[in-house]
Amino acid sequence: MTSPRRVCARCIMDSSIPGIVFDADGVCCFCKQFEMDAAHVLRPDSAIRAAKLESLVRDIKAHGRGKRYDCVVGVSGGVDSSWVLVQAVQLGLRPLAVHMDNGWNSELAQNNIANLVRGLGVDLYTHVIDWQEYRGLMQAFFDADVIDVELLYDNAMYAVNYQQASRHGLRYLLSGLNRATEGMHMPPDWVWNKFDRRNIMSIARRGGVRVRTFPSIGTISAGWRSVWNRIRWIWFLDLMDFRKSQALAYLQEHCGYKPYPYKHYESVFTRFYQGYILPRKFGVDKRVVHLSSLVMSGDMSRQQALTLLEGIPYPSQQALDEDIAYFLKKMQWTRRDLDAYIARPQKSHALYGSEIGLFKIAQRVFRLMKR
Repeated sequence: MTSPRRVCARCIMDSSIPGIVFDADGVCCFCKQFEMDAAHVLRPDSAIRAAKLESLVRDIKAHGRGKRYDCVVGVSGGVDSSWVLVQAVQLGLRPLAVHMDNGWNSELAQNNIANLVRGLGVDLYTHVIDWQEYRGLMQAFFDADVIDVELLYDNAMYAVNYQQASRHGLRYLLSGLNRATEGMHMPPDWVWNKFDRRNIMSIARRGGVRVRTFPSIGTISAGWRSVWNRIRWIWFLDLMDFRKSQALAYLQEHCGYKPYPYKHYESVFTRFYQGYILPRKFGVDKRVVHLSSLVMSGDMSRQQALTLLEGIPYPSQQALDEDIAYFLKKMQWTRRDLDAYIARPQKSHALYGSEIGLFKIAQRVFRLMKR
């Protein structure tokens, strides 16, 4: 007999999540970790934070003097990265907007990006990945039955942003990552190291895929860019009072922006992956983490989050059916192929070649260097 699902008394993380622990008051360990990591963001010294932002902007402008751009902003079409671009321009910076197109952009995301860069008057560089090669890589990941199929997109996104920063001699990559909307730690079993190039290449070889043009980056290359080229990823939104609901309202009013139903749904595959594949094959609903971050940051009530979680991770069953049909056509699968994939058991990324050990060593070295 299974025990009933227990939900955290503060956020909406629950007992189905690996590694979760509740205290005597029913508060989960993820909440406590969030408070430790995000205290300086959610309860900042306003003067100190403003001084840090002013100093950063001054440094970016100084290093970019005489260059066409002074920083890179990766844009996906989501609220967070779009708001970074707006804020960068309003602060007088000259960003190059960089977008990575893997063939799964929703029409809405394309329109949001186009309206944004046109309205702000910034240049946009779009890297379009070779679709046949990318489809082969995705097929190899599906055949491997690993959980983090999005490792492909995320790794390529990092690689393209680093490449553009190096090409233009820039040191600053302004990221939409932030603790207000993404401060809750993702359970480690739900994702994989995004700089694990060896894992990508090992799974590709296993699937018989020859990687010719796919942009990728590994631990050593990322470390080299950071240390030798002195390229820095900046969690830009942590240096200001970022409220997702307020940012969305501004984008809608001033930038012709149209919202998505859930976080990261600007990509057709991402919404299908998070809304169908993860729950059906892996028993994972990432909305729990995304909504919990908003609850903890005060941007959403706990009851609102619980209500949103009651329905399927899609605006409607019709929208899900449309995405299933689109996915099958684009991947050249039948419905039987999809059902067989969902039915197979999960396998760990660690079963294939990986540089996770090297990455952990690099993390320790980086922490020592910062001290």
